[in-house]
Amino acid sequence: MIRNLFFAFIAVLSLQGCLGTGSTQQSGDPWNRGGQVQEAQTAPDSIAQKEQWITGQTPPAAVTAQALPDMQQPVPPAAGTGAYNATFGHAGTQMQIPPVAPPPAALPPVKVAILVPLSGSSADVGEAILNAAQLALFDVGADTFELMPRDTKGTASGAAAAAQSAIHEGAQMILGPLFAEEVRAVTPIAAASNINVVAFTTDWKQAGQNTFVMGFMPFGQVQRVVSYAASKGIRRIGVIAPQTEYGNAVMIAYSAAAQQNGIATVDALRFHPGDTGLSVPMQNFSRIGARKLANGTFAPPPFDAVFLPVGGSDAQTISNLMSYYELDPAQVRRLGTGLWDDDALRRETNLNGGWFAAPDPKARAVFESKYRDSYGMTPPRLASLGYDATALAAVLAKTGLSSRGVPAFDRAAITNPNGFAGIDGIFRFRADGLAERGLAILEMRGGQISVVDPAPRTFQSATQ
Repeated sequence: MIRNLFFAFIAVLSLQGCLGTGSTQQSGDPWNRGGQVQEAQTAPDSIAQKEQWITGQTPPAAVTAQALPDMQQPVPPAAGTGAYNATFGHAGTQMQIPPVAPPPAALPPVKVAILVPLSGSSADVGEAILNAAQLALFDVGADTFELMPRDTKGTASGAAAAAQSAIHEGAQMILGPLFAEEVRAVTPIAAASNINVVAFTTDWKQAGQNTFVMGFMPFGQVQRVVSYAASKGIRRIGVIAPQTEYGNAVMIAYSAAAQQNGIATVDALRFHPGDTGLSVPMQNFSRIGARKLANGTFAPPPFDAVFLPVGGSDAQTISNLMSYYELDPAQVRRLGTGLWDDDALRRETNLNGGWFAAPDPKARAVFESKYRDSYGMTPPRLASLGYDATALAAVLAKTGLSSRGVPAFDRAAITNPNGFAGIDGIFRFRADGLAERGLAILEMRGGQISVVDPAPRTFQSATQ
């Protein structure tokens, strides 16, 4: 019997009901090969993003919602309440839950593999993703829905062997793996068996054919924060971006967003991550020499804001140099990406007032609380992907079995333009296999990260 069926249709669901009145997210980045953003229906509230890896222990070969041998067993939510009602809640009159017919007495078995590193240097993050997937089983799984964990060992060869093992034992869909080289190895194996893959990687190049990339992409983040900055009157932006593949991709996305929003790019500084010789380039970038007046004061900066798509120590070093060269955060707004969703950076005073785009953190906080109650620790940021992917698979299975007798694991169902709602907010898979997400605008302020513009609750056409 399906547990918490009511919640299943709220938490991760093909969005249905009336059109919402929430804010609109547009998809204007150059990777949007699917044309205009399509309309979707109102979804419940959502949450957050960013990357960092950690590790754990090998689970049994198969895990179901009823039996979790040899693993710490999470406490299931009370029947009929849903573990995350505080996160997703009701959408009130904005959402209509479709009537649900009682499930058949005996649903056919559904097998979904989840490929994560459960040994090796990244085992902690693999175990955390699997733990989150088990929570999803309790919330939206059915007795006949079997999750098949497989250890990739964090390597391409390990991932290939894991995929072959799962497919040999009847897997109908694959969740994971985590790293780009693992996904690259799994894709052709899954394709040969006509099985779709929902991968956790953030490497956008792995998307396509039968592989959908669920990791957090920078392109929508860039579009969202630049569009918001323009709406607040920012017209002149300087850019400081790393000389990396990520930096190159972000620069292309930024250029498109700036042009779309009427923003002038005054200057762009590229650097190599970890570079300790940034003082002179930053001095030139700031125009501090030309701005110094005879009385010792300085003329206004040449920028309204600086776009800084870096995280960690690079973000701290560069923001400090900006202030040193008279680009104070009170005069020059900092703009960033999801790399700023970092507890260490929120305490960086030289990023004070900075904006970045990410999922709303409220729902993640509820998820993390539930995870701590079940496993005794705070999950890494990526664990929510395990929850959302598993819940997505469970709902697609239920939908397909109810309507046509087989799980809806085909491309058409996965790329439903209405999208789905989960721990990290609304999301949908585009025709190119990349995940598009509804994002909030967050602000760094006084050691805290707060929402200044809510995440959209529906995917609506840019023309509306």
